[in-house]
Amino acid sequence: MKGNFVDRHPALFYQELWSGDAWFRMRGLKQAYGSRYVSSQALVEIRDVNFAYDSRAILKGINMSFPRGKLVAIMGLSGCGKTTLLRHIGGVLKPTKGYVKVDGQVIHELDQEGLYRMRRKMGMLFQFGALFTDMTVFDNVAFQMREHTDLPEEIIRDLVMMKLHAVGLYGTQDLLPAELSGGMARRVALARTIALDPMLIMYDEPFAGLDPISLTVVGELIRRLNDALGATSVVVTHDVQESLKIVDYVYFISNGAIIAEGTADEIRNSDEAFVRQFVHGEMDGPIPFHYPGGDFSKDLGVRV
Repeated sequence: MKGNFVDRHPALFYQELWSGDAWFRMRGLKQAYGSRYVSSQALVEIRDVNFAYDSRAILKGINMSFPRGKLVAIMGLSGCGKTTLLRHIGGVLKPTKGYVKVDGQVIHELDQEGLYRMRRKMGMLFQFGALFTDMTVFDNVAFQMREHTDLPEEIIRDLVMMKLHAVGLYGTQDLLPAELSGGMARRVALARTIALDPMLIMYDEPFAGLDPISLTVVGELIRRLNDALGATSVVVTHDVQESLKIVDYVYFISNGAIIAEGTADEIRNSDEAFVRQFVHGEMDGPIPFHYPGGDFSKDLGVRV
């Protein structure tokens, strides 16, 4: 075939996305196309973001930058503020202090129309996929195209098939979500997430509930699609080992504040006690095994 890989027809681009030789070529896109695919300029800037529900502080002075073309992970225990941060990026919540800027625009300053325009440039993979249960696979993936574009059905059909092929599920278009395995449903949700080729893709616990094979497949897809589309991806996850294989940078949050950040190797070798306990799954550390519920022996009337 003639022409550069990314300059040929989009159908060929997605058709070759999953092939091995295409993957190696995509790894060279950063050098071949420069800032078209990767830039040091931040797509998302989070500056001194604070947020609270009434008097309960959730986020405390959060500062992050997500460079264009990079894949960034946000890790931490349940309830530490990870998903709340995604809601700020998507404009669902407004910070009590500070700001979130996406593509040069402060999110909480946008009016409703401006916010909707911005959201059309974002993709979101929800926990457990969140597919529409009464729609086929095809209609799930086509949903955004029908809602936000005026494309004719024949073009939508071609695009849906390309997205499904990109996640390895061409041929499942007539199935319902109930007929899919957990891993397949997650991949269909990923195809829906990239339906409009978003510049920013957010993943909320994309590995939750997956078997080891499906987990590896989804992880590889997240990395490959990020590089192939030239997107910026943000992954909120508890799955340390799989995430560290694919991400460019990691932020660790504890009690609403960033306690560590760095590359995958820097996180693996961190001296921060909480990070070490979290990464290596150690029982002993800053996070205690016992809930601080007092002395159990006193409740039993036993002298120790």
